[in-house]
Amino acid sequence: MKVLLIHSGGTIGMIQTAEGFAPKLGVVEDALKHIQNSGSFEGSADVHILEPLIDSANAGPEDWSRISTVIADAHDAYDGFVITHGTDTLAYTAAALCFALEGLDKPVIVTGSMLPLTVPGNDGERNLLDALRAATTAQVGVWVQFAGQRLHGARTRKSHSTDFDAFRSEPTHTPPIQSGPVLVNHIFKPVKVAILAMAPGLVTDIFQYAAEQCDGLILRCYGSGTAPESTNLDRALKTAKARGIPVLAVSQCPEGGMAFGTYAAGSILRDNAVIDGRDMTVEAAYAKMLHALSVDGDPHKRLGRSLCGEFTAT
Repeated sequence: MKVLLIHSGGTIGMIQTAEGFAPKLGVVEDALKHIQNSGSFEGSADVHILEPLIDSANAGPEDWSRISTVIADAHDAYDGFVITHGTDTLAYTAAALCFALEGLDKPVIVTGSMLPLTVPGNDGERNLLDALRAATTAQVGVWVQFAGQRLHGARTRKSHSTDFDAFRSEPTHTPPIQSGPVLVNHIFKPVKVAILAMAPGLVTDIFQYAAEQCDGLILRCYGSGTAPESTNLDRALKTAKARGIPVLAVSQCPEGGMAFGTYAAGSILRDNAVIDGRDMTVEAAYAKMLHALSVDGDPHKRLGRSLCGEFTAT
């Protein structure tokens, strides 16, 4: 079994510098050589360095496109893929790859660590070995391998800032993959998407500006789908509706998701054709919005249906 390890940067491949941890070439490559020499991974692995290496706080849609392009180009030559990535935006990248790689028929495993491989007692060695093994044994699709868990790529969220066991995922029976006859790499286009969170007494002028300037909006609503009955918020949503830009709502709660129609306070959303994001994570919602705006067809329709198990279909 042959695996391609795509190293994008992140904590797992960092060293200590005077300014703090920073990415360095050779760290992940040396760890892979050690794993192969020890015999703990029976397959073979090549490394593709995604230069320049980045701290994942600086990752963006252009990096999702770079990673997905490498996978698409090398798809037929390998049995599986591992991506080493920083943890801050790892869940965004995993979700983005679920949407980008339609028709993928290999396992793609995204991993990283909370401590660099260069620090004693790190979690990177275990995560890297687990990811390599998963790339040859996991079900087809995009998965996050972290702290002994294999998580659905489009339903993963970072739930802790320091613990080794930092990620969580809601269970689903739908695999993290878009079905398709052949592999299609949907490149993310440069579009403007704003994430706007509800808060008591919020400044709704920002919503109006976003509705006028952006290509799509994501609303982080209260609970199961409520929002302030604000005249300015209503005006902003009407502006978005008139412009034909999609507005997708998800819950601020990490579990449970949305349930439009439960409370009258959610009528401002329903009346303005806001799309119910159900139990999607904000990471998946953002990646899906950029995906929907980057491909042909009506983005509203693509946003309203489950593509790869990113929300629980009813």
